[in-house]
Amino acid sequence: MKIVACNSNRPLAEAVASSLGLSLTSASIRRFADLEIFVEIHENIRGEDVFVVQSTSYPANDNLMELLITLDALRRSSARRVTAVVPYFGYARQDRKSGPRTPISAKLVANLITAAGANRVLTMDLHAAQIQGFFDIPVDNLFAAPLFARDITERYEGRDLMVVSPDVGGVVRARALAARLHTDLAIIDKRRERAGVSEVMNVIGEVEGRHCILVDDIVDSGGTLCNAAEALAKSGAEGVSVYTTHGVFSGGAVARVGASVIESMTVTDSILATEALRASGNIRQVTIAPLLAEAMRRISEESSVSSLFN
Repeated sequence: MKIVACNSNRPLAEAVASSLGLSLTSASIRRFADLEIFVEIHENIRGEDVFVVQSTSYPANDNLMELLITLDALRRSSARRVTAVVPYFGYARQDRKSGPRTPISAKLVANLITAAGANRVLTMDLHAAQIQGFFDIPVDNLFAAPLFARDITERYEGRDLMVVSPDVGGVVRARALAARLHTDLAIIDKRRERAGVSEVMNVIGEVEGRHCILVDDIVDSGGTLCNAAEALAKSGAEGVSVYTTHGVFSGGAVARVGASVIESMTVTDSILATEALRASGNIRQVTIAPLLAEAMRRISEESSVSSLFN
């Protein structure tokens, strides 16, 4: 079993390798003067089970090309099997035609990863579960819900909790977390006027006097979650905390969250933290390295991955 780290989130890859008691495979990923990417594997990987760790986060196109070229290098080096470990799957929000003459970019990226040489994909909290069907190779989609449930239980023991979905599309995710915590579920009814701008319309559920846990898969601009937290506070919530898997934090998102009514926002390290994120007073990270490591071990040993969801 070999682990190759690309450049998007090397600390996570190192933590995964450490959890497995391995060292990262020696490789170099560099750029020519015109910014073309060149990959060279410095160890013999013929016949090996190889895992490539790379989130396709900002800069999404550079990181995606690094992943594709690394997959091609491994395939041409006669690796027995190559698994693309993509903790954050970029382009996942383009999972359908949003209007006439628009692409389904998530399907295109799935085709590219397959064509580049991946034999299977390991990812986490896909924005839309149906993206698994865009691949013609096996896909293991891990969930952060068990990790979040343990963290919430430890941090908020004794509080009257309520799990809240920030929109109708996230109800399945929120319901799964609420079931783990044995608590109630509320929903924010939201109307989006245009891309990147959201308006909270109504809170469905009795949140007065309860500590609300907003749960989502991605925080990007932060507008949706900040508006949802404000609506919950106006409806009488005792406090609002947020748990989200992928911290994209584009633009002034970190500052927006810092100035909001959100007491604490917890994200995983699927995306490398920026300096602004590390300096934030109300945003914290929890690691998914042990979860990824265990999933990779089970894939390598051909044992069950689905039992990790229990």
